[in-house]
Amino acid sequence: MNCSRSTSSGAWLVRKLCTAMEGRRDNPDRLYRRLSALGGSGRSAATALNEYIMEGRAVKKYELDGCIKELRKYRKYQNALEIMEWMEFRKINYANPDFAVRLDLTAKAKGIEAAENYFSNLPPSAKNKLTYGSLLNCYCKEVMEETALAHYQKMDELNYADSTLAFNNLMSLYMRKQQPDKVAPLVQEMKQRELPLDSFSYNIWMQSYASLNDIEGVERVVEEMQSQGQDICDWSTYSNLASIYVKAQLFEKAELALKMSEKMMIPLKQRRTYHFLITLYANTCNLGEVKRVWEYLKLTFPETNNMSYILMLQALCKLKDVEGLKKCFEEWQSNCSSFDMRLANAVIRAYLSQNMHEEAVSIFKDATKRSKGPFFKAREMFMIYYLDARNVDLAISYLEGAISDSKDEEWHPSPETISAFFKYFEETKDVDSAENFCKILKRLNCLSSNVYCLLLKVYMAAGEVLPEIHQRLKEDNIEISPELKQLLERVSPRRSTTWFFGFS
Repeated sequence: MNCSRSTSSGAWLVRKLCTAMEGRRDNPDRLYRRLSALGGSGRSAATALNEYIMEGRAVKKYELDGCIKELRKYRKYQNALEIMEWMEFRKINYANPDFAVRLDLTAKAKGIEAAENYFSNLPPSAKNKLTYGSLLNCYCKEVMEETALAHYQKMDELNYADSTLAFNNLMSLYMRKQQPDKVAPLVQEMKQRELPLDSFSYNIWMQSYASLNDIEGVERVVEEMQSQGQDICDWSTYSNLASIYVKAQLFEKAELALKMSEKMMIPLKQRRTYHFLITLYANTCNLGEVKRVWEYLKLTFPETNNMSYILMLQALCKLKDVEGLKKCFEEWQSNCSSFDMRLANAVIRAYLSQNMHEEAVSIFKDATKRSKGPFFKAREMFMIYYLDARNVDLAISYLEGAISDSKDEEWHPSPETISAFFKYFEETKDVDSAENFCKILKRLNCLSSNVYCLLLKVYMAAGEVLPEIHQRLKEDNIEISPELKQLLERVSPRRSTTWFFGFS
């Protein structure tokens, strides 16, 4: 054997192993995959991180920051918060933005009170513009108007309020409160303070005028955005404008806006832009444009994903193009690597909406052979369809199928499904079936104030009195809603629900 060659080969192997070990220690993707897989496993991020280190791997702060960012993106707030708590325990120093991020995660994972406590216990140096702004955002998302305004006033006193983000939060608050008339004054105040409006500011200002049915106001905002350049006025601006025009039934203007959006988005080559166009063209009832954009999407992305097919199927359903829908679904089936029940659901919904129940049943039976499910959504669509068709036996058969498939309270019927059953019982004055349905809902832990409202209406339609109603409400721990209270006063006006539950 050539000794020098053997030594050289051995050195190469050692270098290769060392390189592999370096990758093992410093690969941030490996760490994120492990943390993102926690899901509902019951294991904490702290445990996963400790195990990772015990395996001889290094963890750097920038890697943790990246993991937190991705987990927030996918709304895995509890796991992201656990990473930050672990960082604090390990004495990994926070940068100024980290305190604000942790405050936001605390609100999302543990509630607003926990976020307030975290803010109160921060050192003075960490109570800065970022953390004050983060808490304001929490108040606005919780629609706590008085608290948000008081907090904003405090920020203003500390010279922390002069930011576009703070005003965006307040504008969002008023839109959530369905008070769009309060948005324009905030925009004017921003301009007085010489604060720049960003894309979000302009878009929410547009939406506020749309909510007030002021199309001219919407168009004035767009003109101002256009004067600011493409960084502010981009394809999403025109997509939003098209949506506003569609709701106002100004379809010609909507299509012009969509053309502008398409013109600006083509260089971007992003799937979601095509998805927007397909959905909005469907809303304008323009089947030709829907199909044109669909073909262009497939040319741009030859490996068309399931989400694209779902949106196309939904568009074709809206436009009642049954033949086009059938062809699209068959095209997907011929190319898919694994069966996706969401697409079958879209087709079932379309067929049932056209009263093509035999075709819908055929799709469902084929799906149960090709997929492991879950089939709850499809079963509920059949329940509602057959209840509307006055075929309660078939509706109940699909209900039984859903209950049979459900494990550990995995399935709860949707409010729409519950209402459909009670609507049928009310119209047929079938008290016994309504009571049996309530027993099922109780087993599924689905009893609510609304369910009792619906049950009372069945009894009232049948001209009967629901026996021991107050005792049942107490045993089922039902919180009385205003609607239920009114119904109870109608059926037993002399009995005080307030007295019964011991409220003063």
